[in-house]
Amino acid sequence: MSDHDDWNAKTIAEFRANKGKVGGYFEGSPIVLLHHRGRKSGAEHVTPVMYLADESDPDTVYVFASKAGAPTNPGWYYNLRDAGAGSVEIGEERYPVTVSEITGADRDRIYAEQVSRFPGFGEYEVKTNGVRTIPVLALHRA
Repeated sequence: MSDHDDWNAKTIAEFRANKGKVGGYFEGSPIVLLHHRGRKSGAEHVTPVMYLADESDPDTVYVFASKAGAPTNPGWYYNLRDAGAGSVEIGEERYPVTVSEITGADRDRIYAEQVSRFPGFGEYEVKTNGVRTIPVLALHRA
């Protein structure tokens, strides 16, 4: 198991043991567990990421394919985008979602809101400037 996989496994276990709450790097942050199927492997994956709840639609949350400012998008982004569906765990609830990518001015507005709440996302954007635009996905309760 890689260090990244081990970190994910520990975060997932802590999330489930504490009703959606984790400590460490994510302490106090809204966390969602993304359930997605590998588009090439067909394997099922669970990935912990931060999310932003839509203030006007309680059935929509946004996730950010920041990959901590890496030059490439994370695999989960392609898996969810290409499938158009997946499921999430938020708190103690798990439910299916449909997936849509947010672009243009809406993407910029939502990303700016995430940066205002969690400035590290601004640092990720600086790292990716001129390389890629960090994608934003909307996850809608199905």
